Amino acid sequence: MSNFQPRRVSLLERLSFQLLGGIFFAAVLPYLFRLARGVDASDYALLNHTLIGVSVATVVAIWLSRYIAAYPGEESASSLLPSFGLAYGGLVTFFVLSRFQYNRVSLVVGLVIGFVWMLLVLQAARRRRYRIGLIPLGNVQSLLDVPNVDWRTLHSPEDPVDGLDAVAVDLRHDMPDAWESRLADYALSRLPVLHSKHLLESLTGRVELEHLSENSFGSLTPRPAYRMAKHIVDWVAALVLLIVLLPFLVLVGIAVRLTSPGPALFVQERIGYLGKPFNVYKFRTMAVMADPNVDVRHAAITQAADRRVTPLGRFLRKSRLDELPQLVNVLKGQMSFIGPRPEAAVLSRWYEEEIPFYRYRHIIRPGIAGWAQVCQGHVADVASVRSKLHYDFYYIKYYSPWIDVLIVIKTIKTMLTGFGSK
Repeated sequence: MSNFQPRRVSLLERLSFQLLGGIFFAAVLPYLFRLARGVDASDYALLNHTLIGVSVATVVAIWLSRYIAAYPGEESASSLLPSFGLAYGGLVTFFVLSRFQYNRVSLVVGLVIGFVWMLLVLQAARRRRYRIGLIPLGNVQSLLDVPNVDWRTLHSPEDPVDGLDAVAVDLRHDMPDAWESRLADYALSRLPVLHSKHLLESLTGRVELEHLSENSFGSLTPRPAYRMAKHIVDWVAALVLLIVLLPFLVLVGIAVRLTSPGPALFVQERIGYLGKPFNVYKFRTMAVMADPNVDVRHAAITQAADRRVTPLGRFLRKSRLDELPQLVNVLKGQMSFIGPRPEAAVLSRWYEEEIPFYRYRHIIRPGIAGWAQVCQGHVADVASVRSKLHYDFYYIKYYSPWIDVLIVIKTIKTMLTGFGSK
């Protein structure tokens, strides 16, 4: 067995850099800020306890986030929230049981800043190109289409692997003895050996189902306990937001009416939870066109630079503010805040005829924001819809609070950049 020489990691990827940055921003900086504002002598012990506790929790969270996820890409990002939740949950439990006094505000600030720090570090580190060896046996060809990866095909077990981040292989393929022995050598040399299908999912954020049983780890019903808890949280949040945003919603509706002829709201039949149709509400962003000769399917598709979109509608679409009336759909139990976007009924029926497994996306409530929208943007043709469906399957397979938080963060970025709008 030859010694493996790993690739030299960048500063952002070094554990020492991540730990020092996390401790400084999450623990030390808030501590110094509180001291600068002035504190009573009796509060020093409280702040010191918090400083030590947040430092330890941040170290544990960063360490966990690095070693929970074995795969690069989306899986590494999705490990952040459970890692920080576990570390800081343990810290709060320790403080409560030990009865050590601590500053709750500083602890929450440390949790948020530490999480954001690692999220930014991961996003910056992911800009580099991965170097992955590819064993050309079995179903691995689709990996070659993944961008931002330098693939090195390993034609022989004797080919050098120095400088690689990992080796990708179809572990379900019946490999020759020489390759099986070599894979063991890679593992013993601490060179990650990654299953090609799982690696493709993590790098792209998509799941290409070959069998329905592959979803949600063998179950066709995604985590019923989380589905119920999420539905309750959605309903309460929608009620609060509707009350708070009602004046703003009225102003936007008036602006839509004043800037173009037609109603303030656009109402369209779409297919939702369990395949049931419902009427979705949006602020109208297009001019009203009453042409009886227009193909219904064509009219339901928004094209790039669509001339029907009004000037105000273009802003509402780019900022995603046109989706706000769907809070009513959430309150009625027809939608969730996060989930696969509901398609127009005429398009959904078309896609069901063209794409196997399409109906399966209705297994959970559709959402105002979705994984496909933040990763791919708006699509229309069947080929793009098939790709979008793979993103929806990825969300359903990994249905959890962690991926919902990632979608919220990516949605904020989307609202600021206008990614994917038409």
